[in-house]
Amino acid sequence: MTAPTLDVDPWTVREPRVDPEALAVSESVFSLSNGYVGIRGTLDEVEPQAARGTHLSGVYEFHPLSYPEGGYGQPEQGEALLTVADGTPLRLLVDGIPFDVREACPQVHERTLDLRTGTLDRRVRWTAPSGTSLEVTSQRVVSLVERAVCAVRYEVRALDGPAHVVVRSELATADITPTGVYNDDPRVEEALDDAFEALDHRGWATGGALVSRTHRSGLTVAAAVGHEVDGGRVSTDAGRHQVVTTVAADLRSGEGLALVKAVGYAWSDDAGADSLLEQATAAVASASDLGWDGLLAAQRAALDELWATADVEIDGDPELQQALRYAAFQLHCSAACISGAPVGAKGLTGVGYSGHTFWDVEGFVVPALTLLRPDSAARLLRWRAATLGLARERARTLGLAGASFAWRTISGREVSAYWPASTAALHVNADVSRAFWLYRDVTGEELDSVGGLEVLVETARLWMSVGHEDAAGGWHLFGTTGPDEYTGVVDDNVFTNLMARGNLLRAADACRRLEARAAELGVDHAETSAWRSAADAVHVPWDEGLGVHPANANFTAYREWPFEDQRDAYPVQEHQHYATFYRRQVVKQADLVQALWWCRDEFTAEQVARDLDYYEARTVRDSSLSAAVQAVVCAHAQHPDLALRYLRECALVDLRDVQGDTAKGLHLAAVAGSWLALVAGLGGLREDREDLELAPLLPSSLSRTAWSVTWRGRLLRVETTREGTTVTLVRGEGPVTVVVDGAALQVTASAPASAPLRAPAPLLGEPRQPAGREPHT
Repeated sequence: MTAPTLDVDPWTVREPRVDPEALAVSESVFSLSNGYVGIRGTLDEVEPQAARGTHLSGVYEFHPLSYPEGGYGQPEQGEALLTVADGTPLRLLVDGIPFDVREACPQVHERTLDLRTGTLDRRVRWTAPSGTSLEVTSQRVVSLVERAVCAVRYEVRALDGPAHVVVRSELATADITPTGVYNDDPRVEEALDDAFEALDHRGWATGGALVSRTHRSGLTVAAAVGHEVDGGRVSTDAGRHQVVTTVAADLRSGEGLALVKAVGYAWSDDAGADSLLEQATAAVASASDLGWDGLLAAQRAALDELWATADVEIDGDPELQQALRYAAFQLHCSAACISGAPVGAKGLTGVGYSGHTFWDVEGFVVPALTLLRPDSAARLLRWRAATLGLARERARTLGLAGASFAWRTISGREVSAYWPASTAALHVNADVSRAFWLYRDVTGEELDSVGGLEVLVETARLWMSVGHEDAAGGWHLFGTTGPDEYTGVVDDNVFTNLMARGNLLRAADACRRLEARAAELGVDHAETSAWRSAADAVHVPWDEGLGVHPANANFTAYREWPFEDQRDAYPVQEHQHYATFYRRQVVKQADLVQALWWCRDEFTAEQVARDLDYYEARTVRDSSLSAAVQAVVCAHAQHPDLALRYLRECALVDLRDVQGDTAKGLHLAAVAGSWLALVAGLGGLREDREDLELAPLLPSSLSRTAWSVTWRGRLLRVETTREGTTVTLVRGEGPVTVVVDGAALQVTASAPASAPLRAPAPLLGEPRQPAGREPHT
């Protein structure tokens, strides 16, 4: 896939020359979202395009799942994120000829995503066949304040001669609904290609509205559009599937035609079509009342607050500086206005993974938001807690107690048809529970503020029904899959076992702290004692001869993978059958190494060094989730330069299309992971104890890092230079205790705390990676 060529700038992402061959990737990179509505970064004109798309979080359709043979408990329906009515198209005709950048050969064609204003700006200049030079400028915004509103300002100007200009502005449902589902089963095509039934439409002089309902999931969606025009003649035609507003003008040299187009959305699983139509129309009216300047001012104010609380500064690496600010921007936008729905693996930037959410959202996105935008994290946790009923049903299907959360889903139902790398990956339940207790640690709010106690209780009950106690009293988990999907359905995966232990212990602690509420859930002292006993007896494999932890039972006895012979055959799963590598020592993504981060109290410094060295040589990073984890643990093992290389790979995964699949949408877990790789890696941040902990390192090529974090309602700024680290209380009442390199420091509004920068002290030399799998930098 061709990636766009982008300028390096600290506050913008600019494509100085739009490349039509790179549109598939740039449409994802230039996506705008607020968590409720998202639009891909397509050109204003309908063509050329790779995949147009406007998406609403939580709007999906069911489709059949096909099996050659039936099996008990297999999900019968899949779910796919839908493309809703698209309000972005603006077709331009000049002297009767449609404008198409492929034919116009523009002298200037540039696009810029401004991270401070939150707008996607475009400028095109070309010469029409008549000889007149024209310029189009547009600005697109998805409001971070008016959650249902997208808007664009589009201006056409004749620079040196006359031109007859017609702009056809559309709000239209797609003939075929792109969903990211590729299946030859005709039942799937029938369900998804025409997912909506038109219910109603309205038209008025400057716009109109459409209402439709999904056939199977029963979701009703309304979209409305309105225009404000300066310099042209306006007419509108509305039908069941589209609203078209046409603006025409005869321009003389130096004259221009400008229009502001506002689009509003509403959806519900139970509201009536008329009510939703009025909601969408009201959203357009609100945008019109604010006006274009008002929308931009509100957007700038929202982002001023973001950067006041979440800015990242890097001295010594301009490209990384840009990438980390881009990551903070997209992370915030993925959930800023979300409500009653999950963040998918691609957010609202594409239909990759069919719009599903996975464990990595609770693993990376929610913890990062908890430290940066805790209100957004709380909404995502409340959504997950609201799916407990479905998780209980899934556990019953699996013959288990408690609750088993979906591996992949939009609604909360399990929709993964593949056992080894989905339902067998029971660690999702511990990952979910971890997000809840991290939220409590970071915010200081009690678990029940986000529904967390019941989640911890039900996941603890799940582990008790899965675990097996052997004759010697050891507690095992058999037949599970850890994060490494290249080693599926194994016994005693260390990551899963240790995460289960943490889940059990924290559930017991929470029930002791909230005893009355726990009693309402049927928890008594006997049950919590059983949880603690199981946690104490968790079996953790150990290879005495090698002095390392096998990722799972017998892993270190598996045959080695011929990395040197396979150096050009990545991703492994696209070149080899699973039967070839399932019991080989090749690791798709950090697994045991992820345990070194998330379960840090279970390992000594020497074990971290030796385990990291062993698994670095066997991890091929065929998943975008891996680099962030490796960055953190490499920093933990005192290898800051290697940590920086992994941080760069993670932060640039979409801007450079490192994985080759950014066309399907941004990698949101990597977006969040890059921020975590900085603060938890080079910053050494740990948020899992009573006090915030830091262990800063500075790679040789950087001279300064600075970042902000929200801890217990206070905003802290952490700055590290060669001289040392300074922690400043920017907002909130102090004092705050911050542990830096093991020493407790008091931080107040009037007295920042400082500590000298320690030199790295690795126990082993910098580890090596498989042939050809060094970090992409």
